[in-house]
Amino acid sequence: MTEILVLVDHVDGAVRKTTHELLTIARRLGEPSAVFIGSDVSAAESALKQYGAEKVYVVDDADIKGYLVAPKAEVLAQLVEKTSPGAVLISSSAEGKEIAGRLAVKTDSGLITDAVDVAADGTTTQSVFAGNYTVQAKVTKGTPIITVKPNAATPEAVDGAAAQEAFAATVSDAAKGAKITASEPRKATGRPELTEAAIVVSGGRGTGGNFEPVENFADSLGAAVGASRAAVDSGWMPHSFQVGQTGKTVSPQLYVAAGISGAIQHRAGMQTSKTIVAINKDEEAPLFELVDFGVVGDLHAVLPAATEQVNQRKG
Repeated sequence: MTEILVLVDHVDGAVRKTTHELLTIARRLGEPSAVFIGSDVSAAESALKQYGAEKVYVVDDADIKGYLVAPKAEVLAQLVEKTSPGAVLISSSAEGKEIAGRLAVKTDSGLITDAVDVAADGTTTQSVFAGNYTVQAKVTKGTPIITVKPNAATPEAVDGAAAQEAFAATVSDAAKGAKITASEPRKATGRPELTEAAIVVSGGRGTGGNFEPVENFADSLGAAVGASRAAVDSGWMPHSFQVGQTGKTVSPQLYVAAGISGAIQHRAGMQTSKTIVAINKDEEAPLFELVDFGVVGDLHAVLPAATEQVNQRKG
């Protein structure tokens, strides 16, 4: 069976849900092989085995830690040369897309980014041109390099062998041209990462700057909190919360938009969500054309009532 390489997205060995999704997709294409770049694979072993990795290439990052993405691209390029995989799957984060772009150049291969689905024959589905079109594409040259958006697949647990194989890559000095001189850990909010969350609740101009109903409803659902550009431009929320063409692109199982009119800039960042709910006082709001469920009403009344119901049902 053709080997499919999956770059493991992890934090100090803790495997992110996006990797579980990639391993699930990889099983459609062939035999999943995880590529773990880090110092200690032991924390990742269980998760990689649980989601079907048949092999785990372990790359010690002692020589490349602290540099930007170029060394990781070189590691993957050497693994592609060694294994001749059927495809390489990478999470569609900012770092993942840069690694994928460099890898495509190094291997003279075709590149597809931001896929929301990958079929068994390697055909991908993407939302392009600010979400105005849904297209299907397939790499026709070299090894398909594909970055996949979070929540593109439901992780399916299937035991794999997870046989470990150490891989020693030779990283060039040129790849170490940019070094991280300082970093600061992100402050913990207790909520899921916006781009990875299965549920996102976003607020817009209709909040009037009061995001408390949005945050309370999000917390009742275990959801991430997002914001429209209007809310961010007004200074109500930091830019890191912005969903849209000039913010973050999300594709959760459930997206709730409260007080957001639905301009194309915002729709471009969320319209691949599986189920979309809108709450707005204006029944003519453009977002109602896109949603699965719409509530015409004041979010300051609707969200607290919804939060109360969710909490009651949770017991």
